[in-house]
Amino acid sequence: MHASQPNITRQVRFLQVYSLALTLIVALMAWHVFFRPVTHVRELNAERINILEKDGTLRLVISNRERQHPGIVDGKTLPPRDRGAGFMFFNDEGDECGGFVYSGEKGASDMGFSLDQYANDQILQLQYGDEVRDGAHKRHYGLKMWDRNDEMTTGRLMKIIDSLKALNDTALINTTIARMRAEGLIGPERLFVGKTDNRSVGLFLRDDRGRPRLTIGLDSLNNVIFNTYDSAGNAVPLRAGG
Repeated sequence: MHASQPNITRQVRFLQVYSLALTLIVALMAWHVFFRPVTHVRELNAERINILEKDGTLRLVISNRERQHPGIVDGKTLPPRDRGAGFMFFNDEGDECGGFVYSGEKGASDMGFSLDQYANDQILQLQYGDEVRDGAHKRHYGLKMWDRNDEMTTGRLMKIIDSLKALNDTALINTTIARMRAEGLIGPERLFVGKTDNRSVGLFLRDDRGRPRLTIGLDSLNNVIFNTYDSAGNAVPLRAGG
């Protein structure tokens, strides 16, 4: 019985040393994670960077074109789609709420910075587009503004369109979407300030159904433009004295 006492003593000392060493290792790891100096990186190469909240909620994606996020609506990630490289912003609930995307090559380029209405599509956008179409060089850029129907959210609109597509009736799809636009259910463009494809520069206003109502600007020959329109799109002559 007494002969085994040294072995027990050695085992206890080994466990004490092992425990102390393990404690030191854990302490060093904790210091490395929580108290280490911030690393300064001069250059970082990446195809995509995700910025998250502590709970994992996605807030910002910086990505190339191939790995660009398709978007999130009502907490559901959309199917893969072609989107330009750039930044995608996500709100506190994780849904997409705007971004800056860009693409460009010889003969065609496009850039846009969009701000989305909550649970809906963009309401403000700085936009630039440049392309060759029908044998002519077309270029436009400026500020656009839309109205969005509070009841017709992006999620609801997507469900309606998906239901229409399931019917495999192109005519019905086009008719329904046209009617929704005419009723103002699909957000109409209300304002554009900038340069159009026909090289006119000015202010272009539409009513709450997306119909042109007022144009003030200059055409490509520097002639003054001041046009008003009725609800049917017909020009309304200006009357002297108002």
